[in-house]
Amino acid sequence: MINIIVAGFKGKMGSTATKMVIENKDFSLVGVLDPYAKESNLNEMAEFSEIDVPVFNEKEALVQSVDADVWIDFTIPAVAYANTQFALENGIRPVVGTTGFSETEVKKLTDLSKDKKIGGLIAPNFAIGAVLMMQFSAKAAKYFPDVEIIEMHHDNKLDAPSGTAIKTAEMIYAERGDHQQGHPDEKESIPGARGADYKGMKIHSVRLPGLVAHQQVQFGSTGEGLTIRHDSYDRASFMTGVALGCEKVMELDELIYGLENLL
Repeated sequence: MINIIVAGFKGKMGSTATKMVIENKDFSLVGVLDPYAKESNLNEMAEFSEIDVPVFNEKEALVQSVDADVWIDFTIPAVAYANTQFALENGIRPVVGTTGFSETEVKKLTDLSKDKKIGGLIAPNFAIGAVLMMQFSAKAAKYFPDVEIIEMHHDNKLDAPSGTAIKTAEMIYAERGDHQQGHPDEKESIPGARGADYKGMKIHSVRLPGLVAHQQVQFGSTGEGLTIRHDSYDRASFMTGVALGCEKVMELDELIYGLENLL
């Protein structure tokens, strides 16, 4: 049995993760964390009325009260780094779906995990289909080096571009390397019209109500085009990957970036 904490349990992703842990026969939910929660136990919430799990406002109090193997984090970018560092320092394996980490932050956390010999996972996207989309895109880039990424999310998402889009661009760059695309003399009549630039690739971020998580990787070549797209219509689509991450980190002795590295 794997003992699990969920940080950010009141958010949409955190709530979905909490339900997944409760329903998984191999997992035991030992505590949940939210700094603004008024409840002291999950059973005070209608949707968890039969679940006896303590609620904590402070992570320090949480680790003093419960014994956990895995820390699932679906919080916000402003606190996710500190939470992940705290989990590692306290011997808890982080499984992090919060995005917005910089390369420097990921390296610091990876180095810390190696020092502590504790496994962990930071995944920009936990949907298996999204991971395949990134892998297929990287493969396609060998033959279609001209590419743009359009990512679309709900209007409450705080970071842009999405972690998935950045990870996709990194994987494409690892395959195609430096490549000049588009007209070298193009001009934006409105700043930002061409989107963000990652090593020559353009990334466009859409934020609208009604969306969940969607990404389209569009390739163009002489006389043909290729579009690779993934859509998450429900947050439940991420839970297979989250559950897999919780199981796999128990076997690791360092933090891994990207679910694709565990498949």
